[in-house]
Amino acid sequence: MATRKAGSRSRQSSTASGSDAARAINESAQKIWLAGLGAFERARAEGPRMFDTLVAQGKGLGGQARDAADQALRSLKESASGASGRFDKLEQVFEERVQRSLKRLGVLTRDEVADLNQGVRDLADQMRELMAQQAAAGKGAEKKKGRKRAAKRATRGSRARRA
Repeated sequence: MATRKAGSRSRQSSTASGSDAARAINESAQKIWLAGLGAFERARAEGPRMFDTLVAQGKGLGGQARDAADQALRSLKESASGASGRFDKLEQVFEERVQRSLKRLGVLTRDEVADLNQGVRDLADQMRELMAQQAAAGKGAEKKKGRKRAAKRATRGSRARRA
């Protein structure tokens, strides 16, 4: 039985402490509600004056904000121009290394290929000229042979008539 009495007493004390906690929460909620109503009333009453105060503070900060933004923009431009120079140098170093590697491998450059193409064109032109000269010389030789044959035929024909 002693255990039952101890259990009922703890229930009563927990109920009492539970109602105290509920009462404390209720009072706290009431204070929060009243504080909110007070803040609302103050904002309504001091609103226009507070607005003017905030505008005045904003004007002062606006100039500072513009100056800070201009300074940030200047520093960004300066760092960008420095970075551009570094990128140009990096690009140049990269191109030089690629060029050396291609040279070691025996790969021709654009200029060398252009020179070779021009040489091939010149050779092709010379070959055409030589072939045209040989063709002209061949026609001339054929004409001579044709004349000689015609002359032989004519002499044969005149001999045959005499006989």
